[in-house]
Amino acid sequence: MRVIAGSAKGRRLRSVPGRKTRPVTDRVKEALFDILGGEVEGCRFLDLFGGTGAVGIEALSRGATHCVFVERSPRALRTIRENLRETGLAAAASVVRSDAFAYLRRPDLEPFDVIYVAPPQYLGLWRRALERIDERPALLTAEGLVVVQIHPREVEEIPLRHLQLSDGRRYGSTLLRFYRRAAPTSADDPLKDQIV
Repeated sequence: MRVIAGSAKGRRLRSVPGRKTRPVTDRVKEALFDILGGEVEGCRFLDLFGGTGAVGIEALSRGATHCVFVERSPRALRTIRENLRETGLAAAASVVRSDAFAYLRRPDLEPFDVIYVAPPQYLGLWRRALERIDERPALLTAEGLVVVQIHPREVEEIPLRHLQLSDGRRYGSTLLRFYRRAAPTSADDPLKDQIV
């Protein structure tokens, strides 16, 4: 596992000891950032289930202004901090020890340009996270993007009010789904009842 491009290109990343995390492969990570393209540079990035930190670190290496890594496992937190230190990207990062859902409830969060959701498989956590983000659309900037990484067998359609599926790409046993803010409906329009 390595950083593919940018200021930390070629740096090796440590894995989390044990089998509880599922690091993204370099192939999937490269495909993801090819799709994101110029959206990464200058963005605020949230790596919600941090794991090794590989995705958020790739974003920082490619020019993201800031990345927040949220993780509750002590082993994973140590790995993220070591990887940030070894890539020289720690100054642009915040590492938060927290349950992902508790973090998403925090009232003081500033909006993110990209939220990356890659929880442990087969527990329905990606659905819960997506629903929580949908409940708080202000977590995303107007052009913001939520990326969900799941196994194809986990896929299900979720009724969402503020987010809509814009793309999906499969790479072997990994599926990436991309959600953007939905265009407001007349029911959501705060000006619809105003008299001019």
